[in-house]
Amino acid sequence: MKRILKKLRSNILVMLTHTIALPILKIVRRKKKFPYSMEQLSALPFETVGNELWQLLNAENLRLLPYYERHDIKHVVLNYPFTDEGEVSLQFFMLANGRVSFPVLATVIYGLVTMPEYYSSFKKAWQRGKQSKSLENMDWFGIMEQPLTVVQQQVHS
Repeated sequence: MKRILKKLRSNILVMLTHTIALPILKIVRRKKKFPYSMEQLSALPFETVGNELWQLLNAENLRLLPYYERHDIKHVVLNYPFTDEGEVSLQFFMLANGRVSFPVLATVIYGLVTMPEYYSSFKKAWQRGKQSKSLENMDWFGIMEQPLTVVQQQVHS
Protein backbone atom coordinates (compact mmCIF):
# COMPACT_ATOMS: atom_id res chain seq x y z
CA MET A 1 0.00 0.00 0.00
CA LYS A 2 2.85 2.37 0.90
CA ARG A 3 4.45 1.78 -2.50
CA ILE A 4 1.17 2.55 -4.28
CA LEU A 5 0.80 5.82 -2.35
CA LYS A 6 4.39 6.84 -3.18
CA LYS A 7 3.76 6.10 -6.87
CA LEU A 8 0.53 8.11 -6.80
CA ARG A 9 2.28 10.97 -5.03
CA SER A 10 5.07 10.91 -7.62
CA ASN A 11 2.57 10.90 -10.50
CA ILE A 12 0.76 13.89 -9.01
CA LEU A 13 4.07 15.77 -8.70
CA VAL A 14 4.89 15.05 -12.35
CA MET A 15 1.40 16.16 -13.35
CA LEU A 16 1.78 19.41 -11.41
CA THR A 17 5.15 20.18 -12.96
CA HIS A 18 4.77 18.90 -16.52
CA THR A 19 1.04 19.10 -17.20
CA ILE A 20 0.19 22.29 -15.30
CA ALA A 21 3.38 24.32 -14.72
CA LEU A 22 4.99 23.74 -18.14
CA PRO A 23 2.04 25.14 -20.16
CA ILE A 24 1.90 28.13 -17.80
CA LEU A 25 5.63 28.73 -18.29
CA LYS A 26 5.16 28.66 -22.06
CA ILE A 27 2.64 31.48 -21.73
CA VAL A 28 4.37 33.72 -19.19
CA ARG A 29 8.07 33.13 -19.89
CA ARG A 30 9.73 34.41 -23.01
CA LYS A 31 11.53 31.45 -24.48
CA LYS A 32 15.27 31.85 -24.71
CA LYS A 33 16.49 29.21 -27.11
CA PHE A 34 18.68 26.63 -25.42
CA PRO A 35 21.81 26.58 -27.60
CA TYR A 36 22.65 22.88 -27.16
CA SER A 37 21.24 19.58 -28.33
CA MET A 38 21.75 16.38 -26.36
CA GLU A 39 24.47 15.42 -28.87
CA GLN A 40 26.26 18.74 -28.35
CA LEU A 41 26.05 18.37 -24.56
CA SER A 42 27.59 14.90 -24.80
CA ALA A 43 30.50 16.33 -26.81
CA LEU A 44 31.38 18.98 -24.21
CA PRO A 45 34.45 18.27 -22.09
CA PHE A 46 34.04 15.85 -19.22
CA GLU A 47 33.06 17.48 -15.90
CA THR A 48 31.64 20.63 -17.49
CA VAL A 49 28.12 21.64 -16.48
CA GLY A 50 26.80 20.72 -19.93
CA ASN A 51 28.40 17.30 -20.08
CA GLU A 52 27.29 16.53 -16.51
CA LEU A 53 23.75 17.57 -17.51
CA TRP A 54 23.93 15.18 -20.46
CA GLN A 55 25.24 12.36 -18.28
CA LEU A 56 22.49 12.83 -15.71
CA LEU A 57 19.69 13.06 -18.27
CA ASN A 58 21.12 10.09 -20.17
CA ALA A 59 21.45 7.97 -17.00
CA GLU A 60 17.83 8.73 -16.07
CA ASN A 61 16.65 8.13 -19.66
CA LEU A 62 15.29 11.68 -19.79
CA ARG A 63 15.34 14.27 -22.53
CA LEU A 64 15.56 18.03 -22.58
CA LEU A 65 12.13 19.64 -22.29
CA PRO A 66 11.66 23.05 -23.91
CA TYR A 67 11.27 25.75 -21.21
CA TYR A 68 12.69 23.37 -18.57
CA GLU A 69 16.37 23.43 -19.53
CA ARG A 70 17.29 25.97 -16.82
CA HIS A 71 15.47 23.86 -14.28
CA ASP A 72 17.43 20.75 -15.27
CA ILE A 73 20.70 22.70 -15.10
CA LYS A 74 19.79 23.73 -11.54
CA HIS A 75 19.44 20.06 -10.61
CA VAL A 76 23.02 19.49 -11.80
CA VAL A 77 24.62 22.61 -10.33
CA LEU A 78 22.85 22.34 -6.98
CA ASN A 79 23.27 18.54 -6.86
CA TYR A 80 19.64 17.55 -6.43
CA PRO A 81 18.69 14.29 -8.19
CA PHE A 82 15.72 13.87 -10.51
CA THR A 83 13.63 12.24 -7.78
CA ASP A 84 10.60 13.42 -5.85
CA GLU A 85 12.81 14.29 -2.88
CA GLY A 86 15.33 16.02 -5.15
CA GLU A 87 12.65 17.99 -6.97
CA VAL A 88 11.05 19.36 -3.82
CA SER A 89 14.44 19.98 -2.20
CA LEU A 90 15.47 22.01 -5.25
CA GLN A 91 12.36 24.14 -4.89
CA PHE A 92 13.01 24.66 -1.16
CA PHE A 93 16.51 25.82 -2.07
CA MET A 94 15.18 28.20 -4.71
CA LEU A 95 12.50 29.64 -2.40
CA ALA A 96 15.06 30.26 0.36
CA ASN A 97 17.36 31.80 -2.24
CA GLY A 98 14.68 34.35 -3.15
CA ARG A 99 12.87 32.70 -6.07
CA VAL A 100 9.16 33.17 -5.42
CA SER A 101 6.94 31.86 -8.20
CA PHE A 102 3.81 29.78 -8.53
CA PRO A 103 5.66 26.55 -9.51
CA VAL A 104 8.13 26.95 -6.64
CA LEU A 105 5.43 27.65 -4.06
CA ALA A 106 3.15 24.89 -5.35
CA THR A 107 5.95 22.32 -5.22
CA VAL A 108 7.08 23.38 -1.73
CA ILE A 109 3.53 23.23 -0.38
CA TYR A 110 2.92 19.88 -2.08
CA GLY A 111 6.12 18.51 -0.53
CA LEU A 112 5.19 19.77 2.92
CA VAL A 113 1.74 18.21 2.73
CA THR A 114 2.63 14.85 1.19
CA MET A 115 6.29 14.07 2.00
CA PRO A 116 6.91 14.25 5.75
CA GLU A 117 9.64 11.60 5.50
CA TYR A 118 11.81 14.14 3.62
CA TYR A 119 11.42 17.10 6.00
CA SER A 120 15.06 16.91 7.07
CA SER A 121 16.18 17.07 3.41
CA PHE A 122 13.86 20.02 2.81
CA LYS A 123 15.27 21.81 5.85
CA LYS A 124 18.85 21.26 4.62
CA ALA A 125 17.89 22.54 1.17
CA TRP A 126 16.27 25.62 2.73
CA GLN A 127 19.42 26.33 4.76
CA ARG A 128 21.65 25.88 1.70
CA GLY A 129 19.44 28.25 -0.28
CA LYS A 130 19.63 30.89 2.44
CA GLN A 131 23.41 30.60 2.75
CA SER A 132 24.17 30.52 -0.98
CA LYS A 133 24.85 33.44 -3.23
CA SER A 134 21.73 34.76 -4.98
CA LEU A 135 21.08 32.93 -8.24
CA GLU A 136 18.74 35.62 -9.56
CA ASN A 137 21.18 36.83 -12.22
CA MET A 138 22.80 33.50 -13.05
CA ASP A 139 23.26 32.95 -16.79
CA TRP A 140 22.23 29.29 -16.73
CA PHE A 141 22.86 28.73 -20.43
CA GLY A 142 26.19 30.56 -20.27
CA ILE A 143 27.74 28.18 -17.75
CA MET A 144 27.41 25.02 -19.84
CA GLU A 145 31.08 24.89 -20.84
CA GLN A 146 32.43 25.76 -17.39
CA PRO A 147 33.71 23.11 -14.97
CA LEU A 148 30.88 22.02 -12.69
CA THR A 149 33.00 22.23 -9.54
CA VAL A 150 33.96 25.85 -10.29
CA VAL A 151 30.31 26.85 -10.79
CA GLN A 152 29.29 25.04 -7.60
CA GLN A 153 32.04 26.84 -5.65
CA GLN A 154 30.81 30.20 -7.00
CA VAL A 155 27.23 29.42 -5.95
CA HIS A 156 28.20 28.38 -2.45
CA SER A 157 30.86 31.06 -1.78
